[in-house]
Amino acid sequence: MTDRENFLSIARRTGYERMPVSFSMCPSLAEKYNAYIKEHPMDIYWGVGGIGGIGASCTPPEVFKEKYYKNKNFKEGTYIDGWGVAHEPGSAAAFHMTYMHNPMADFDSVEQILEYPMPVFDLSALPEMKKQAKQQHDAGLAVMGGMQCTIWETAWYMRGMENLMCDMISEDDMATVLLDRVTESAVMRAQAFAEAGADVIFLGDDIGMQHTIMMSEELYDTWLKPRLKKVIDSSRAINPDVVIFYHSCGHVTELIPYLIEAGVDVLNPVQPECMDFREIHEMYGDKLSFNGTIGTQSVMPFGTPDEVRRAVFENLDIAGEKGGLYVCPTHLLEPEVPLENVLAYIKACEDYTK
Repeated sequence: MTDRENFLSIARRTGYERMPVSFSMCPSLAEKYNAYIKEHPMDIYWGVGGIGGIGASCTPPEVFKEKYYKNKNFKEGTYIDGWGVAHEPGSAAAFHMTYMHNPMADFDSVEQILEYPMPVFDLSALPEMKKQAKQQHDAGLAVMGGMQCTIWETAWYMRGMENLMCDMISEDDMATVLLDRVTESAVMRAQAFAEAGADVIFLGDDIGMQHTIMMSEELYDTWLKPRLKKVIDSSRAINPDVVIFYHSCGHVTELIPYLIEAGVDVLNPVQPECMDFREIHEMYGDKLSFNGTIGTQSVMPFGTPDEVRRAVFENLDIAGEKGGLYVCPTHLLEPEVPLENVLAYIKACEDYTK
């Protein structure tokens, strides 16, 4: 199998020849890792084995700071993203976490949401996206288009989580208009990725907490599932074979049936601190594949290399010879993760398929 064939066959549970390696690291750990592989060359490197990425560019409106943050004094390093959400940096240890300022927090009318300048996704870049996809296909790689924070997170980042929850519960038209506008943008990007030749589209919205789902099943089924399905259906109207990855941190067990109904193929990251992979696989492994399962709150920072290796082997055993699991750490590897555990994970993936 080429890397592309191997990668897609895992998602489709039709067998595989080797397990791709995938993980991301904070800068301090990446520095240690890069120094190690410089001295000890390896065949498998940091990244996602068997897959490459393409992007859909967007032009952020220029009006946000003046109109929505006129009286704000931000910490140095703050940036405003394409949706107008201001991100203030945290500490160096939590570099990927930011304090978010919600530009719609004080909105009280549908008109304000309709007037809000949403980012414009540059579809003139489609020829370049197709070129990138072809290059990666020619190299034997699967192609992924990434659009994490697809609907729910994008919307609450702008409106504020409590505000949007209240809007949804009270069936306020503000929720309808905001979620619809965000969905329209997501549809545009999903269609662009499918048109460009992506084999995989990576969607996602955090809908779980550590021990429970973030909202009721009814609320999810009413407000978010139909919009997620619309995004997925729009990409499959162009490429019926596109594989849909869906990311949500935390406990999402009760919402998995709704994700399957919406068209999700692969669930990421299945945190072992929040859900039991064996149980989830027994319930849904015939309909759904998985990505993750190696805890970044547990075995990666606090286990031994042998325990990391056993976790990799155990979860691949659960998935079985058909595949259905890209085994990897469930989130960013933070400074406390020993380099030996990263190397143990890589070696376990390599050894298991031998």
